[in-house]
Amino acid sequence: MDLLHVRVVSPPDLTAAAVALLAADPGVLNLVVGRGTVRHPDGDAITCEVLTGAANGILGGLRELRLDQLGSIVVMPVDIGFAGPAAEAALRGLGPLGRSPVWAQVEARIRAEGRYPPSFYLYLVVAGLIGSVGIVTNSQILIVAAMVVGPEYGAVVSVALGIDRRERGRVLAGLRALTGGFTLAVAGTFLFSLLIRGCGFQSRAFEAGLRPVSSLIDTPDFFSVAVATLAGVVGIVSLTEARTAALLGVFISVTTIPAAADIGVSAAFGSWSEARGSLVQLLVNLVTLVVVGAVTLRWQRAIWRRVGRRAER
Repeated sequence: MDLLHVRVVSPPDLTAAAVALLAADPGVLNLVVGRGTVRHPDGDAITCEVLTGAANGILGGLRELRLDQLGSIVVMPVDIGFAGPAAEAALRGLGPLGRSPVWAQVEARIRAEGRYPPSFYLYLVVAGLIGSVGIVTNSQILIVAAMVVGPEYGAVVSVALGIDRRERGRVLAGLRALTGGFTLAVAGTFLFSLLIRGCGFQSRAFEAGLRPVSSLIDTPDFFSVAVATLAGVVGIVSLTEARTAALLGVFISVTTIPAAADIGVSAAFGSWSEARGSLVQLLVNLVTLVVVGAVTLRWQRAIWRRVGRRAER
């Protein structure tokens, strides 16, 4: 049974309304109220467990009381819970809504990825360098490793959420991070590839023009868009359902980092047509992921709202 532990700090004048809201919902279990037990901020403590299918309505009601601003609301997943017959009955009463995503939790997860410390740019540069080694040695394993290291999908979904929520600041911050990060990655791979070329470290096959890995990256086509579209859908769905294995599959299916690395490598070796192809590949994949992510977020919300209306009827 999927449960969330909810801890609320409530100003005394709002506690009665918050308790009434929680007590009236069958999806709330183990409701505990402690009057005057909280400091910093001072207030009353309210704790309970909530069935995940009921969490959207409950958290929405608490936020309508402005408890997130006048007090605090903390939500934590429950790893194991033995809730008994009452919880089973409440879960049956929720019907299909029992499996609905907790949107506050989904957005919090995405917003956490929408922060860009120096390590974000470092990971992008390192991923680009790994990708450049994979290109000049024709190693597909290193290309996959570069995809896994790259942190860019967090920025992509943050931009998608900003578009969905019409948060201009979030969109601009994500686009700046992606532009700056990939620019640094391309510059780093370009300088590293110049070093490789100057020292003659590239593989003999690469030097002879046999570049199967690079050719896969720098030739954008219909299949590039199709894969990016499908990966964008799976990425958002896996975020809403907290399925990290599926999300990892997104990281290794879309050639964003490899495309950035190939721009630098191709430029260093004077292969300008390949560099242009990789640039197009990078832009197509990023734009597709952002657009599909925003559309999928909105589509999922619409579907679950419809499920909720049917359940009410």
